Amino acid sequence: MSRRNGAERSGGVPRETIIVLDFGAQYSQLIARRVRELEVHSELLPFDVPIERLRGARGLILSGGPDSVDLPGAPRLDPSVYRLGLPILGICYGMQLMAQQLGGRVVRAPQREFGPAELRVLRSSGLFSGQPAAQRVWMSHGDEVLEVPRGFERTATSTNSDCAAMADEQRRFHAIQFHPEVAHTEHGRGMLRNFLYDVCGCTGRWRMTSFIEDAVAAVRTQVGSGRVVAGLSGGVDSAVAALLIHRAIGDRLHCLFVDNGLLRQDEARDILDTFDRVYHLKVRRVDASDRFLSALHGIHEPEEKRRIIGHTFIEVFEQAAGELGSVEFLAQGTLYPDLIESTSHKGPSAVIKTHHNVGGLPDMMKLKLVEPLRELFKDEVRQVGRELGLDESILMRHPFPGPGLAVRVLGEVTRERIDVLRQVDAIFLHELRAAGLYEKTSQAFAVLLPVRTVGVMGDGRTYENVAALRAVSTEDFMTADWARLPHDFLGRVSARIVNEVRGVNRVVYDVSSKPPATIEWE
Repeated sequence: MSRRNGAERSGGVPRETIIVLDFGAQYSQLIARRVRELEVHSELLPFDVPIERLRGARGLILSGGPDSVDLPGAPRLDPSVYRLGLPILGICYGMQLMAQQLGGRVVRAPQREFGPAELRVLRSSGLFSGQPAAQRVWMSHGDEVLEVPRGFERTATSTNSDCAAMADEQRRFHAIQFHPEVAHTEHGRGMLRNFLYDVCGCTGRWRMTSFIEDAVAAVRTQVGSGRVVAGLSGGVDSAVAALLIHRAIGDRLHCLFVDNGLLRQDEARDILDTFDRVYHLKVRRVDASDRFLSALHGIHEPEEKRRIIGHTFIEVFEQAAGELGSVEFLAQGTLYPDLIESTSHKGPSAVIKTHHNVGGLPDMMKLKLVEPLRELFKDEVRQVGRELGLDESILMRHPFPGPGLAVRVLGEVTRERIDVLRQVDAIFLHELRAAGLYEKTSQAFAVLLPVRTVGVMGDGRTYENVAALRAVSTEDFMTADWARLPHDFLGRVSARIVNEVRGVNRVVYDVSSKPPATIEWE
């Protein structure tokens, strides 16, 4: 019987799995993602997962975290993990925890390190095999290892740390104070490769095709002979999820397109035509626009909007699914960033917002969730989509939030304000495509602000709405930088909006990065 760990089989071959144990770092999943980029399967698990889940893995990586190892309640690792005989890589907090638990000494650093630092390699083996003696790394720590445990030796120092890395090569234990998973560590990918291939003995068999095979098998196991209803929005996430599930269970997948009255211009028409004509999926349109807008009447607070939309969405689905006969499962295109921004546990970060796919669900929801993409980042979903034959126009489409324009109309949502924003957004996206800038940005949209400003049009004074434009560039949507769109382009878009959209007399451009801002305004 196969197991969901390193002993699991893919195509008859034991799957090489690296397990990342999460100690609360915001970017723990980024470590797992980097491992997958190096063609080794990875799983992210809580630090206190039962030890049985670790058996059969090729190696373990201990993530960073916000705590100090000597604080009461700081997360600890079961000491028996060190006796499993598995290679272990500790990163930041993971290094400090290894040092303390194995007999070393960890203290508050006299000089904290946050940001770039110069690393000096003392031993060019293990993680540093084939690497330069001096290199730039990314630090983020206030504690340091003062004394290494017995059997370890220092393998690198940094600008402000006498022990930036340590290793016990006999037990295949390695630890580093910096973050190899971030792009700012210039040779971080090589260090991870050395750990995976040289230390853990991985051979790199994992591909996106492997993920598809496993995901299809998992859907078949979960669903059995049941039927699934999927919310098809036309975005890449829901489209890939639908195609993946369709591959697993065929016509037992029923797609529902909910027109919630919060969509972009001509979106419903285009989506229904594409999926009927090109992909031959069963898609039924459910017009629930009046129901959603009525439920949102008088609501201003963003989290309440999301909860209301989540409740209404599920209610609509349950009603429509009931009309299909016996349906037990609801498919969603939930991704990992959705989860990490919506949950708070001893693992990833604190709650940032309730996401439309994971928040606001009724306590007694009748449909069980099928979420085949929940471990993936956006770029990985696109890779899966390409393997499944999804058209590039859908694959490269910018993300669109489940609550739709409701969270881009700041303040109360009304049909009139939605219509104004819909026109503004359409002009912005049209001009981006015409200028060849749409593909050069990761996400772009307009926001209608809950303020009015004075303007002058012709000989008359106006008092109308402000529209904000937002465009960002990002690799994984965990962080993002505002897009440097040309000034003449922004001037042209602004002129079109003010001239063509009644109700808007001022346009501004958002130059905030994530963090500290989020990509969406609500």
